[in-house]
Amino acid sequence: MIQNKKDYKEYLKQDLKQTGILNKKWYNKLIDRRYKFYKSLRRAEYYHNCKKSFIGKLKSKWFMILHLRLCNKYNWTIPINVFGPGLTIVHVGTIVISGKAKIGKNCRIHICTNIGNAPSHGIDGAPIIGDNVYIGPGAKIFGPINIGNNVAIGANSVVNKSFPDNCTIAGVPAVKISENTSKRYINEE
Repeated sequence: MIQNKKDYKEYLKQDLKQTGILNKKWYNKLIDRRYKFYKSLRRAEYYHNCKKSFIGKLKSKWFMILHLRLCNKYNWTIPINVFGPGLTIVHVGTIVISGKAKIGKNCRIHICTNIGNAPSHGIDGAPIIGDNVYIGPGAKIFGPINIGNNVAIGANSVVNKSFPDNCTIAGVPAVKISENTSKRYINEE
């Protein structure tokens, strides 16, 4: 979670690096909708988490409105304080994320993905997803579950139970299909 200006800059830098926008010319950055989105997401998180003065709260509301406008424009429901640094959104398309979900660094997420909370045995909760996770197009991940680090989730998978680190999962419902990890999909430092 962003706690200061240094964190804000680092989160934004990692998002742009993972997406491949960081090294683009300035005018190409301005036309890439993901650049605008990452900047609005991280700015809204920074002001929400760090600025507690009256002016800071006004700016927080303003940047939250701008962020929500971009979410509506691109058909994404991505709340603040869910993703760690290095978020990669591959395509524009429907992405719905619960505000209760927690997702680690270097997450690569594709279109038509849903990460939501679902009551399970009377316990309402959302997924906790580790670092370096690849989420394929159309994946549905829900409930109070844990997904480990370096996990690749196949396209159109329905994940409703926890999985350990370093594996590939796919299917309806999802099962472990391989010991291969998500490292080939994620650009780690």
